[in-house]
Amino acid sequence: MDLVQLEIFKAVAEQGSISAAAQLIHRVPSNLTTRIKQLEQDLGVELFIREKSRLRLSPAGWSFLDYARRILDLVAEARLTVSGEEPQGPFALGSLESTAAVRIPAVLAAYNQQYAKVELDLSTGPSGTMIEGVLSGRLVAAFVDGPILHPTLEGVPVFDEEMVIIAPLQHAPITRGADVNGESIYAFRANCSYRHHFESWFSHDAAVPGKIFEMESYHGMLACVSAGAGLAMMPRSMLESMPGCSTVSVWPMSPDFRYLQTWLIWRRGTVSQNLSVFVQLLEDQVQANRSPAE
Repeated sequence: MDLVQLEIFKAVAEQGSISAAAQLIHRVPSNLTTRIKQLEQDLGVELFIREKSRLRLSPAGWSFLDYARRILDLVAEARLTVSGEEPQGPFALGSLESTAAVRIPAVLAAYNQQYAKVELDLSTGPSGTMIEGVLSGRLVAAFVDGPILHPTLEGVPVFDEEMVIIAPLQHAPITRGADVNGESIYAFRANCSYRHHFESWFSHDAAVPGKIFEMESYHGMLACVSAGAGLAMMPRSMLESMPGCSTVSVWPMSPDFRYLQTWLIWRRGTVSQNLSVFVQLLEDQVQANRSPAE
C-alpha cells in the first residue's frame, strides 16, 4: 500500500466512478482500476460494490475511507510543517448558524487577511450535522453546542450563550415550562442540540410542547413568533442581532437551562497547521473580548 493508492481510492470513493475520478486526478481510467484491485488484494477485502458503471463503497470501504483521509491529511500536515510554509490549501469549517452570524465574522476576517493562501469553506447547520461532518472528514473542525463526549473528538470551549424564550408581545409571563404547556414551538430539525435543550426544558417541568414546526432559520422563527403563532428559543446574542427583535417578548430560561457553551471541535490527533493558527486567533479574540472582571 502506498500514498498514490490511497489518493486514488479516496478519489474513486468520493466521485463514485472510475472515469470521474480519473478526470479529477488526471490519470487514465485503466491505471485507477489496476491500483484499486491491487489495494483490495493487499487488504484482502473488497472496498467497492460494483454495479455496472458505478461503484459503491462496501462496509469495509467506508471504514477504510476514514483511515485513508486521516493518513493523507497527516501527510499533508507533515509536509507543511517541515517545509516551514505558511498555512495554505482547503480548510472546511462548520458552524451553528447563530455562531456564524454573531460570534465569528471578526475572526474569519482576520484569518483571511493573515493567511490569504488558505481556501476557507464555511458551512452552517445544527450540531448533529456538524459533528457528523467532522467525524466523516468532510469538515476539519466545527463550532457546536458542547461539551462533546466522543472518543474520537476533542476541542475547546469558546463562547457562553444565554438562551432565551421568545413569545408574542402580549404573552403572559414565562418562568417555567408549565406556563406554556401545550403551546406550539418553532425549532430546527430533530438533530439540533438546541431543540433537544428546548424540549428538555419542557419535560423538566412535566410539560410538553404542542405542535413543533421545523424551521430553517432564526429569522423565520422570529417572524412566526412576532405574528403570534407560537414560541421559540434562541441565543440572546442572535436575537439582539436581528431586525425586529423588539416585536417579541423575551423571557430568560430557568438557571439550569439558561446557559449553553459553544465548543470548537475536531478529530483527535488531526490538528493541521490551518487549524492550529485558527484556534490561536480564536483564543486571542475570546480573551480580548473578556472584561477585566472575568
